[in-house]
Amino acid sequence: METWVRFNSQSQAKERLCRAAQYACTLLGYTLQKGGAGADLLMTVKQLESHMSLTRKLMRLGNSAEAVESAKRAVHLSDSVLRLCITVAHLNKAMYFACDNVLWAGKTGLLPKLDQDKWSQRSFRYYLFALILSLTRDAYEIGLLMERESRCCGSAKASLSSTPVALTPENGDLPTTPSSSASPSPPPLLIPTIPSLPMLSLRLRKQVRLLAVVLRSNPPLLLDLLKNLCDIVIPLDRLGLYPTGNGFVGACGLASSVLSILTILHPWLKLKP
Repeated sequence: METWVRFNSQSQAKERLCRAAQYACTLLGYTLQKGGAGADLLMTVKQLESHMSLTRKLMRLGNSAEAVESAKRAVHLSDSVLRLCITVAHLNKAMYFACDNVLWAGKTGLLPKLDQDKWSQRSFRYYLFALILSLTRDAYEIGLLMERESRCCGSAKASLSSTPVALTPENGDLPTTPSSSASPSPPPLLIPTIPSLPMLSLRLRKQVRLLAVVLRSNPPLLLDLLKNLCDIVIPLDRLGLYPTGNGFVGACGLASSVLSILTILHPWLKLKP
């Protein structure tokens, strides 16, 4: 299986290019339709999109094995949340690729009686579950990094404010000792207060600023988050859960494909593990 995984990894860049071309055709077809192009041109673009989709399915015949191997590696992660999210996401990807292989057999005529709509819906459901888990993993890692960055900022401020200052009675910095005849003041009543709107707005700005710092300092996490956000539009639209139209689907698919190609060209941009 390891030999097949190594062989299959060499074709990932070609599959990503075909994916980019497929969604570029989707976006082009939508644009031409809105522009009032002729029916022949629209049919040509649609056929080209269909050919690209079929070619991609052929290139992904061995991706289920690669996803299972990735799930096996993720089982040994020390962090329980990452272990759960990554393992189950890879298993859902394996099922998604398996359904995609069955669809390829149906489209090529090897399984002429195959219910393609049913298997397509099943495939997109597995794809959606995998993307939800991947986004959960991204949100978890962002939360950890934001908490770490907040602690670092807090400790830096504490070290700056810990400089000793000499207190003298002349400048009034030392508290005066109350006389013995004075009656002790009662302790103040603690009344719970509700944060005001400006306070909530300040906290929100601080969190947004902290999020920007974390994402700017972690390009692999930023790219993975953007890619998953673009990809999740596709199954939501195809399953009818949140229809957005072919134009938006084509744009999101093209953007996520370009981001995937970047991670292949520059492996350090790929989120690990």
